[in-house]
Amino acid sequence: MISASYNKYILNFKQASGTSRGILKTKETWFFILNSEEKQGVGECGLFRGLSIDDRPDYESKIKWTCENIHKGLAYLLDALTEFPSIQMGLHMAFKSLESQYKFELFPSAFTKGEASIPINGLIWMGSESFMKQQIEEKINAGFKCIKMKIGAIDFQTEINLLKSIRKQFTSKDIELRVDANGAFSPYEALEKLKRLSDFDLHSIEQPIKQGQLEDMALLCEKTPLPIALDEELIGVFSNLDKQSLLNTIHPQYIILKPSLVGGFKGSDDWIQAAEQQNIGWWITSALESNVGLSAIAQYTFQKNSDLPQGLGTGSLFSNNFDSPLHVKHGALMYNNKTDWHITL
Repeated sequence: MISASYNKYILNFKQASGTSRGILKTKETWFFILNSEEKQGVGECGLFRGLSIDDRPDYESKIKWTCENIHKGLAYLLDALTEFPSIQMGLHMAFKSLESQYKFELFPSAFTKGEASIPINGLIWMGSESFMKQQIEEKINAGFKCIKMKIGAIDFQTEINLLKSIRKQFTSKDIELRVDANGAFSPYEALEKLKRLSDFDLHSIEQPIKQGQLEDMALLCEKTPLPIALDEELIGVFSNLDKQSLLNTIHPQYIILKPSLVGGFKGSDDWIQAAEQQNIGWWITSALESNVGLSAIAQYTFQKNSDLPQGLGTGSLFSNNFDSPLHVKHGALMYNNKTDWHITL
Protein backbone atom coordinates (compact mmCIF):
# COMPACT_ATOMS: atom_id res chain seq x y z
CA MET A 1 0.00 0.00 0.00
CA ILE A 2 1.42 3.36 -1.05
CA SER A 3 0.84 6.57 0.88
CA ALA A 4 1.67 10.02 -0.47
CA SER A 5 2.36 13.48 0.88
CA TYR A 6 3.83 16.66 -0.58
CA ASN A 7 6.02 19.64 0.36
CA LYS A 8 6.69 23.04 -1.13
CA TYR A 9 10.31 24.18 -1.31
CA ILE A 10 11.83 27.55 -2.25
CA LEU A 11 15.22 27.48 -4.00
CA ASN A 12 17.36 30.58 -3.54
CA PHE A 13 19.64 31.74 -6.35
CA LYS A 14 23.22 32.39 -5.29
CA GLN A 15 23.15 35.39 -7.59
CA ALA A 16 20.09 37.03 -9.14
CA SER A 17 19.84 35.67 -12.69
CA GLY A 18 18.57 37.73 -15.61
CA THR A 19 16.31 36.58 -18.41
CA SER A 20 14.20 38.46 -20.95
CA ARG A 21 11.29 37.95 -18.52
CA GLY A 22 13.04 39.65 -15.63
CA ILE A 23 15.38 38.91 -12.74
CA LEU A 24 15.09 35.58 -10.92
CA LYS A 25 15.98 35.50 -7.22
CA THR A 26 14.01 32.46 -6.03
CA LYS A 27 12.45 29.40 -7.65
CA GLU A 28 9.40 27.65 -6.23
CA THR A 29 9.24 23.88 -6.50
CA TRP A 30 7.12 21.04 -5.05
CA PHE A 31 7.85 17.46 -4.00
CA PHE A 32 5.90 14.24 -3.76
CA ILE A 33 6.99 11.82 -1.02
CA LEU A 34 5.72 8.27 -1.52
CA ASN A 35 5.99 5.61 1.18
CA SER A 36 5.55 1.86 0.74
CA GLU A 37 6.50 -0.44 3.62
CA GLU A 38 10.18 0.43 4.24
CA LYS A 39 10.83 2.20 0.92
CA GLN A 40 10.43 5.86 0.05
CA GLY A 41 10.19 7.61 -3.28
CA VAL A 42 10.72 11.31 -4.02
CA GLY A 43 9.66 13.26 -7.08
CA GLU A 44 9.98 16.93 -7.97
CA CYS A 45 7.21 18.94 -9.61
CA GLY A 46 9.26 21.67 -11.26
CA LEU A 47 6.65 24.40 -11.56
CA PHE A 48 8.03 27.48 -13.35
CA ARG A 49 5.91 30.50 -12.45
CA GLY A 50 5.08 32.62 -15.48
CA LEU A 51 6.13 29.92 -17.93
CA SER A 52 4.56 26.57 -17.00
CA ILE A 53 1.14 25.91 -18.54
CA ASP A 54 0.10 24.58 -15.12
CA ASP A 55 0.88 27.82 -13.31
CA ARG A 56 -2.72 27.99 -12.11
CA PRO A 57 -4.50 28.92 -8.87
CA ASP A 58 -5.53 25.28 -8.36
CA TYR A 59 -1.97 23.92 -8.61
CA GLU A 60 -1.54 22.95 -4.97
CA SER A 61 -5.05 21.54 -4.75
CA LYS A 62 -4.25 19.31 -7.75
CA ILE A 63 -1.12 18.01 -5.99
CA LYS A 64 -3.22 17.35 -2.89
CA TRP A 65 -5.83 15.54 -5.00
CA THR A 66 -3.06 13.40 -6.51
CA CYS A 67 -1.86 12.36 -3.04
CA GLU A 68 -5.42 11.50 -1.99
CA ASN A 69 -5.85 9.34 -5.10
CA ILE A 70 -2.42 7.72 -5.14
CA HIS A 71 -4.07 4.29 -4.76
CA LYS A 72 -5.46 4.59 -8.31
CA GLY A 73 -1.99 4.05 -9.72
CA LEU A 74 0.47 5.84 -11.96
CA ALA A 75 -1.22 5.22 -15.34
CA TYR A 76 -4.60 6.54 -14.17
CA LEU A 77 -3.08 9.59 -12.51
CA LEU A 78 -0.82 10.52 -15.45
CA ASP A 79 -3.86 10.46 -17.73
CA ALA A 80 -5.86 12.58 -15.28
CA LEU A 81 -3.02 15.12 -14.99
CA THR A 82 -2.64 15.91 -18.70
CA GLU A 83 -3.01 19.65 -18.11
CA PHE A 84 -0.44 19.58 -15.26
CA PRO A 85 2.83 18.49 -16.92
CA SER A 86 5.08 19.37 -13.98
CA ILE A 87 2.91 17.30 -11.64
CA GLN A 88 3.04 14.43 -14.15
CA MET A 89 6.83 14.72 -14.08
CA GLY A 90 7.07 14.75 -10.28
CA LEU A 91 4.66 11.85 -9.89
CA HIS A 92 6.38 9.62 -12.46
CA MET A 93 9.73 10.48 -10.86
CA ALA A 94 8.44 9.54 -7.41
CA PHE A 95 7.17 6.17 -8.62
CA LYS A 96 10.46 5.47 -10.42
CA SER A 97 12.30 6.47 -7.24
CA LEU A 98 10.13 4.14 -5.13
CA GLU A 99 10.89 1.24 -7.48
CA SER A 100 14.63 1.91 -7.76
CA GLN A 101 17.08 -0.64 -6.40
CA TYR A 102 19.53 2.05 -5.31
CA LYS A 103 18.59 5.42 -3.91
CA PHE A 104 17.28 7.59 -6.72
CA GLU A 105 18.82 5.57 -9.55
CA LEU A 106 15.81 5.88 -11.83
CA PHE A 107 17.43 4.86 -15.11
CA PRO A 108 20.45 2.61 -14.38
CA SER A 109 23.18 3.14 -16.99
CA ALA A 110 26.87 3.77 -17.50
CA PHE A 111 26.08 7.34 -16.41
CA THR A 112 24.73 6.36 -12.98
CA LYS A 113 27.62 3.93 -12.58
CA GLY A 114 30.03 6.85 -13.03
CA GLU A 115 31.47 5.35 -16.21
CA ALA A 116 30.15 7.94 -18.69
CA SER A 117 29.24 11.63 -18.73
CA ILE A 118 26.84 13.95 -20.55
CA PRO A 119 28.27 16.90 -22.53
CA ILE A 120 26.42 20.07 -21.52
CA ASN A 121 26.35 23.72 -22.51
CA GLY A 122 27.66 26.42 -20.23
CA LEU A 123 24.83 28.86 -19.51
CA ILE A 124 25.49 32.62 -19.71
CA TRP A 125 22.89 34.69 -17.90
CA MET A 126 21.82 38.16 -18.99
CA GLY A 127 23.31 41.15 -17.28
CA SER A 128 25.77 43.95 -17.89
CA GLU A 129 28.36 43.55 -20.61
CA SER A 130 31.11 43.05 -18.04
CA PHE A 131 29.10 40.44 -16.12
CA MET A 132 28.31 38.46 -19.26
CA LYS A 133 31.92 38.67 -20.41
CA GLN A 134 33.08 37.40 -17.02
CA GLN A 135 30.71 34.41 -17.24
CA ILE A 136 31.92 33.58 -20.76
CA GLU A 137 35.55 33.59 -19.65
CA GLU A 138 34.73 31.39 -16.64
CA LYS A 139 32.90 28.82 -18.79
CA ILE A 140 35.70 28.66 -21.35
CA ASN A 141 38.33 28.32 -18.62
CA ALA A 142 36.25 25.54 -17.05
CA GLY A 143 36.54 23.50 -20.23
CA PHE A 144 33.11 24.02 -21.81
CA LYS A 145 33.03 23.41 -25.56
CA CYS A 146 29.45 24.65 -25.93
CA ILE A 147 28.17 27.96 -24.57
CA LYS A 148 24.57 29.12 -24.49
CA MET A 149 24.04 32.85 -24.15
CA LYS A 150 20.71 34.38 -23.24
CA ILE A 151 20.02 37.45 -25.34
CA GLY A 152 17.24 39.98 -25.75
CA ALA A 153 17.35 41.93 -22.50
CA ILE A 154 20.23 44.35 -23.10
CA ASP A 155 21.17 46.37 -26.17
CA PHE A 156 21.37 44.09 -29.21
CA GLN A 157 24.58 45.68 -30.46
CA THR A 158 26.21 44.95 -27.10
CA GLU A 159 25.22 41.31 -27.47
CA ILE A 160 26.62 41.29 -31.01
CA ASN A 161 29.89 42.70 -29.70
CA LEU A 162 30.10 39.94 -27.08
CA LEU A 163 29.65 37.27 -29.74
CA LYS A 164 32.21 39.02 -31.92
CA SER A 165 34.75 39.03 -29.09
CA ILE A 166 34.28 35.27 -28.59
CA ARG A 167 34.72 34.52 -32.28
CA LYS A 168 37.91 36.60 -32.42
CA GLN A 169 39.46 34.10 -30.01
CA PHE A 170 37.59 30.88 -30.76
CA THR A 171 36.31 29.39 -34.00
CA SER A 172 33.17 27.26 -34.15
CA LYS A 173 35.42 24.18 -34.01
CA ASP A 174 36.78 25.42 -30.68
CA ILE A 175 33.52 26.65 -29.09
CA GLU A 176 29.95 25.92 -30.16
CA LEU A 177 27.73 28.96 -29.56
CA ARG A 178 24.00 28.83 -28.95
CA VAL A 179 21.80 31.83 -28.19
CA ASP A 180 18.40 31.91 -26.52
CA ALA A 181 16.13 34.88 -27.16
CA ASN A 182 13.21 33.60 -25.04
CA GLY A 183 10.84 35.20 -27.56
CA ALA A 184 12.39 38.66 -27.21
CA PHE A 185 12.33 39.63 -30.93
CA SER A 186 9.27 40.97 -32.71
CA PRO A 187 8.29 39.20 -35.94
CA TYR A 188 9.05 42.22 -38.15
CA GLU A 189 12.66 42.56 -36.87
CA ALA A 190 13.52 38.93 -36.24
CA LEU A 191 14.83 37.92 -39.68
CA GLU A 192 17.19 40.88 -39.87
CA LYS A 193 18.53 40.09 -36.40
CA LEU A 194 18.99 36.45 -37.35
CA LYS A 195 21.02 37.56 -40.37
CA ARG A 196 23.30 39.61 -38.14
CA LEU A 197 23.67 36.75 -35.66
CA SER A 198 24.51 34.31 -38.45
CA ASP A 199 27.83 36.14 -39.00
CA PHE A 200 29.16 34.37 -35.90
CA ASP A 201 28.67 30.78 -37.02
CA LEU A 202 26.14 29.97 -34.31
CA HIS A 203 24.82 26.47 -33.73
CA SER A 204 21.24 27.71 -33.23
CA ILE A 205 18.90 30.28 -31.75
CA GLU A 206 16.12 29.31 -29.36
CA GLN A 207 12.65 30.78 -29.67
CA PRO A 208 13.46 34.07 -31.49
CA ILE A 209 9.83 35.27 -31.28
CA LYS A 210 7.10 34.62 -28.73
CA GLN A 211 5.20 31.35 -28.95
CA GLY A 212 1.78 31.19 -30.58
CA GLN A 213 2.70 33.10 -33.75
CA LEU A 214 2.73 30.00 -35.92
CA GLU A 215 2.71 31.62 -39.35
CA ASP A 216 5.49 34.06 -38.43
CA MET A 217 7.59 31.29 -36.86
CA ALA A 218 7.06 29.02 -39.87
CA LEU A 219 8.21 31.81 -42.21
CA LEU A 220 11.26 32.44 -40.03
CA CYS A 221 12.19 28.74 -40.02
CA GLU A 222 11.86 28.70 -43.82
CA LYS A 223 14.04 31.78 -44.42
CA THR A 224 16.42 31.71 -41.45
CA PRO A 225 20.18 31.82 -42.11
CA LEU A 226 20.81 29.87 -38.88
CA PRO A 227 18.97 26.94 -37.28
CA ILE A 228 15.97 27.73 -35.07
CA ALA A 229 15.08 25.66 -32.02
CA LEU A 230 11.56 25.75 -30.58
CA ASP A 231 11.32 25.88 -26.79
CA GLU A 232 8.36 27.74 -25.28
CA GLU A 233 6.41 26.86 -28.44
CA LEU A 234 6.04 23.30 -27.15
CA ILE A 235 4.40 24.28 -23.85
CA GLY A 236 0.69 23.48 -23.58
CA VAL A 237 0.60 21.16 -26.60
CA PHE A 238 -0.87 18.00 -25.11
CA SER A 239 -2.04 15.50 -27.73
CA ASN A 240 0.30 13.61 -30.05
CA LEU A 241 -1.76 14.78 -33.03
CA ASP A 242 -1.27 18.42 -32.00
CA LYS A 243 2.46 17.84 -31.52
CA GLN A 244 2.80 16.41 -35.01
CA SER A 245 0.68 19.22 -36.44
CA LEU A 246 2.76 21.94 -34.77
CA LEU A 247 6.03 20.53 -36.09
CA ASN A 248 4.53 19.98 -39.54
CA THR A 249 3.32 23.60 -39.62
CA ILE A 250 6.51 25.28 -38.41
CA HIS A 251 9.23 22.87 -39.64
CA PRO A 252 11.87 23.97 -37.10
CA GLN A 253 15.43 22.75 -37.31
CA TYR A 254 15.43 21.68 -33.63
CA ILE A 255 13.15 21.35 -30.63
CA ILE A 256 14.24 21.68 -27.00
CA LEU A 257 12.55 19.57 -24.36
CA LYS A 258 12.07 20.64 -20.77
CA PRO A 259 10.45 17.52 -19.27
CA SER A 260 8.86 19.46 -16.40
CA LEU A 261 7.08 21.68 -18.94
CA VAL A 262 6.04 19.08 -21.53
CA GLY A 263 4.68 16.18 -19.49
CA GLY A 264 7.69 14.48 -17.97
CA PHE A 265 9.30 11.35 -19.38
CA LYS A 266 6.23 10.26 -21.38
CA GLY A 267 5.62 13.71 -22.84
CA SER A 268 9.28 14.01 -23.83
CA ASP A 269 9.20 10.57 -25.45
CA ASP A 270 6.20 11.65 -27.54
CA TRP A 271 7.90 14.87 -28.69
CA ILE A 272 11.09 12.99 -29.60
CA GLN A 273 9.14 10.48 -31.66
CA ALA A 274 7.23 13.27 -33.45
CA ALA A 275 10.46 15.18 -34.16
CA GLU A 276 12.38 12.17 -35.45
CA GLN A 277 9.53 11.29 -37.81
CA GLN A 278 10.08 14.70 -39.44
CA ASN A 279 13.91 14.65 -39.27
CA ILE A 280 13.96 17.43 -36.66
CA GLY A 281 16.83 17.46 -34.19
CA TRP A 282 16.34 17.77 -30.45
CA TRP A 283 18.05 18.11 -27.11
CA ILE A 284 16.92 18.17 -23.50
CA THR A 285 17.32 20.87 -20.88
CA SER A 286 16.38 21.40 -17.25
CA ALA A 287 13.93 24.09 -16.12
CA LEU A 288 15.66 25.27 -12.94
CA GLU A 289 14.74 22.19 -10.92
CA SER A 290 16.67 21.27 -7.77
CA ASN A 291 19.30 18.53 -8.00
CA VAL A 292 16.49 16.01 -7.48
CA GLY A 293 14.72 16.90 -10.71
CA LEU A 294 18.00 17.60 -12.49
CA SER A 295 19.30 14.14 -11.66
CA ALA A 296 16.13 12.49 -12.93
CA ILE A 297 16.27 14.46 -16.18
CA ALA A 298 19.98 13.71 -16.63
CA GLN A 299 19.46 9.98 -16.10
CA TYR A 300 16.57 10.00 -18.57
CA THR A 301 18.57 12.03 -21.09
CA PHE A 302 21.60 9.75 -21.05
CA GLN A 303 19.60 6.70 -22.08
CA LYS A 304 18.15 8.59 -25.08
CA ASN A 305 21.64 8.49 -26.69
CA SER A 306 21.74 12.04 -28.06
CA ASP A 307 25.13 13.19 -29.33
CA LEU A 308 24.38 16.91 -28.80
CA PRO A 309 25.40 18.92 -25.72
CA GLN A 310 22.42 19.05 -23.36
CA GLY A 311 21.15 21.93 -21.20
CA LEU A 312 21.75 20.35 -17.81
CA GLY A 313 24.19 22.72 -16.12
CA THR A 314 21.88 24.43 -13.61
CA GLY A 315 22.72 22.45 -10.46
CA SER A 316 25.13 25.03 -9.05
CA LEU A 317 22.76 27.99 -9.26
CA PHE A 318 21.12 27.64 -5.85
CA SER A 319 22.49 28.25 -2.36
CA ASN A 320 20.13 25.73 -0.72
CA ASN A 321 20.19 22.92 -3.26
CA PHE A 322 20.35 19.28 -2.14
CA ASP A 323 23.68 17.48 -1.99
CA SER A 324 23.74 14.93 -4.78
CA PRO A 325 26.07 12.74 -6.86
CA LEU A 326 25.94 15.26 -9.75
CA HIS A 327 28.98 17.36 -10.58
CA VAL A 328 30.32 19.18 -13.61
CA LYS A 329 33.83 18.62 -14.93
CA HIS A 330 35.37 19.84 -18.21
CA GLY A 331 32.01 20.86 -19.61
CA ALA A 332 30.29 17.55 -18.86
CA LEU A 333 27.80 16.40 -16.24
CA MET A 334 29.01 13.43 -14.22
CA TYR A 335 27.44 11.17 -11.60
CA ASN A 336 29.52 10.02 -8.64
CA ASN A 337 27.68 6.92 -7.47
CA LYS A 338 29.79 6.82 -4.30
CA THR A 339 28.27 10.11 -3.12
CA ASP A 340 25.22 9.88 -0.88
CA TRP A 341 22.03 11.82 -1.46
CA HIS A 342 20.86 14.24 1.23
CA ILE A 343 17.24 15.13 0.52
CA THR A 344 15.70 16.85 3.53
CA LEU A 345 12.19 18.19 3.05
